Amino acid sequence: MYHLPVYQEKDKQRVLEFMQEHPFATLMGVSADQQPVATQIPLLFKERAGKLFLVGHLMKQTDHHKAFMNNNQALVLFTGPHTYVSASWYENKQQGSTWNYMTVHAKGILHYLPDEDLPGILDELTSYFENNTSSPSLYKHLPEEYLNRLMKAIVAFEIEVEQTDAVFKLSQNRDEKSFQQIIGQLEKGNTGAQSIAGEMKKIQTALFAP
Repeated sequence: MYHLPVYQEKDKQRVLEFMQEHPFATLMGVSADQQPVATQIPLLFKERAGKLFLVGHLMKQTDHHKAFMNNNQALVLFTGPHTYVSASWYENKQQGSTWNYMTVHAKGILHYLPDEDLPGILDELTSYFENNTSSPSLYKHLPEEYLNRLMKAIVAFEIEVEQTDAVFKLSQNRDEKSFQQIIGQLEKGNTGAQSIAGEMKKIQTALFAP
């Protein structure tokens, strides 16, 4: 991970909010034969006794399911908006161009949960992401036969997060005029560029405070 201090986000609350805003994360591990495995998966966030837990479910007998049975070390990658930044937007244009982005790496231990915990987790997941108490697709409204068949194929898990590393690379190393010019150019770009411009505006006052 890119660990330059100027880009590291130390505000734990801001890091947690970023993770919650981007819950469709990449779960990565290593199999028994040292092969990397990864899957993208929606996650719930829970706190117990001051610790953060990531909760979700996997399909059984997949490479990632088998991998975490042998090695429970997990890395979860949360990614947000990103965009190319041209050095032609700097005051000093004779430099390398770069990429602005926001990401959080969460490391921890993955534990598979007993089968009796799975219905509650599915209920929480559908309720949270449907965000509609009258939705016909809530867990409680699904046919029992369908649920029984579904739950035989998946397993619930939780990851106890032991470490988070956050990099919000938003041109913090640039002079104020270049910073403003980057924002102006990004605001003309695509959705990702405009999102990064918005994030840069949030830190501009603190970054260049007299």
